[in-house]
Amino acid sequence: MGEHLFERLARERNITVEERREIISARIRRGMNGPDPKKRAQWEAIPHEREWLYYAVNTLIENGDGDLLRWYPNL
Repeated sequence: MGEHLFERLARERNITVEERREIISARIRRGMNGPDPKKRAQWEAIPHEREWLYYAVNTLIENGDGDLLRWYPNL
C-alpha cells in the first residue's frame, strides 16, 4: 500500500507524523485567526466539516496526487 500524505510530509522533514499534523494544525489556526483579511478570506473559502473531505480529496486528485489517498474497505 502506498504512503499516506502525512507520512510522506513527515518523512521528507525527518519528523513524526504527529509533529507534522501539529505543524499543519497550527498553520491553519494562524491563518484563520490572523490579522490579514485577504488570507483569512482564503481560509474561509475552504469548505468546512463534511464538505472539507470532498474538497481535500478532489484537490489531491486534480493535482495528480490521488495516489496519496488510501482505500479502507473495512470502514
